[in-house]
Amino acid sequence: MTEATKGPASYFPSIEKKYGRPITEWKDLIRSSSLTKHMEIVAWLKTEHGLGHGHANALVAHTLAENRDA
Repeated sequence: MTEATKGPASYFPSIEKKYGRPITEWKDLIRSSSLTKHMEIVAWLKTEHGLGHGHANALVAHTLAENRDA
């Protein structure tokens, strides 16, 4: 039995389906931004790229957590 994906990554399939870009592209976009604060990046994704709040928040949370763990 496989365990369901939890946390921010649980949004990834719907993000890819809705916006037509793979998660790796979104993460690269976030990493290439000059912004560093979570909510600044969320706002940028919403205004400049048309993401909904939940999707933007999930991408930013997951990407920033990876950067901290690296």
